[in-house]
Amino acid sequence: MSDKRDYYEVLGVSKGASDDELKRAYRKLAKKYHPDLNPNNKEAEAKFKEVNEAYEVLSDSQKRARYDKYGHAANDPNSGFGGFGGFGGGQGGFDGFDFGDIFESFFGGGFGGRSGRTKRNGPRRGNDLKYVMSITFLEAAFGVEKEIDIQRMETCEVCHGTGGKSGEKPITCKKCNGSGQINYKQNTPFGQFITTKTCDACKGEGTVVLHPCSKCNGSGQVKQNRKIKIKIPAGIDDGQAISMRGQGEAGQKGGAAGDLYVNIRIKEHPIFKRRDNNVYCEMPITFIQATLGAEIEVPTIDGKVKYSVPEGTQTGTVFRLKGKGIKSLRGSGRGDQYVTVKVEIPKKLKENQKAILREFDKACGTSEYYEQGKSFFEKVKDIFK
Repeated sequence: MSDKRDYYEVLGVSKGASDDELKRAYRKLAKKYHPDLNPNNKEAEAKFKEVNEAYEVLSDSQKRARYDKYGHAANDPNSGFGGFGGFGGGQGGFDGFDFGDIFESFFGGGFGGRSGRTKRNGPRRGNDLKYVMSITFLEAAFGVEKEIDIQRMETCEVCHGTGGKSGEKPITCKKCNGSGQINYKQNTPFGQFITTKTCDACKGEGTVVLHPCSKCNGSGQVKQNRKIKIKIPAGIDDGQAISMRGQGEAGQKGGAAGDLYVNIRIKEHPIFKRRDNNVYCEMPITFIQATLGAEIEVPTIDGKVKYSVPEGTQTGTVFRLKGKGIKSLRGSGRGDQYVTVKVEIPKKLKENQKAILREFDKACGTSEYYEQGKSFFEKVKDIFK
């Protein structure tokens, strides 16, 4: 009677497990017990071989059917069933086993196999380009058209992108047979590992040019300086980007061109600040204008407008100019402008001016003309009762 564990038990699945369930269980255990992750661990090495042996049988429909019917006796060379085969002469090894399937999921194909293969011989999209543009506050508010200079890779006009002299087309690389990669086998104590490297003859392209184009040296592309006009919409904000489809670098082998992304930076304005679509500014007025009221001219992004400041206006008062803000980038409306009043106290007064102010203060007499002061002193009185 065989002392081997049941293959379904080894993989931790039921007898009716599907192929997908088998594969998931196998990959999980193969990663867990792989020798590279368990160096000098004999127990893990034995488990790894056991897992591979179980999966080798159960993943093959014919071998699985024989195992389900005869059990481990189907692999006994003395049983008359001839054995399953595929285990390196029935010694429990795994010579010739390709670990590409394991590492495709776990390590991104680092051991080669199918997972490490890069399809470089098909159409490739061109690279995207980024450009940072600085514009003024008012240019952002009302929109503007600008012209920029960029450098980008474009399809060679001489060979039309083939890379060959006089339009000669590339031929299949003989060293890698067009795959762009070469497999190298290496025997190790744990079996045969297959690693995949980029073909040095075609540099992974899968094709070679026998007579390279003299202008692009066989690359099919050349670097060009281009002037491009950009329409910046009204209302664009700092940090936003404009996408220009197809204005990036040219694609290769029929691939689409990349895009150009223009990142907008807005220069600081000496007066205006922006928050969303609203404009904010601070405006100084005189002590007399604030006291008696006055009609003043307020700067806006559209120019100066007149506004009547009511008498008794306090410093810090905010008034709104409706519709004098920034246009909405995705609509027709505009924000508002908010103006914060700063009452400016005169400095360096002459003696006669000071005398007039003292007479004014004397004429006021009490604090009834000063609402904030009156409220403050009433609070003080309540505190010290």
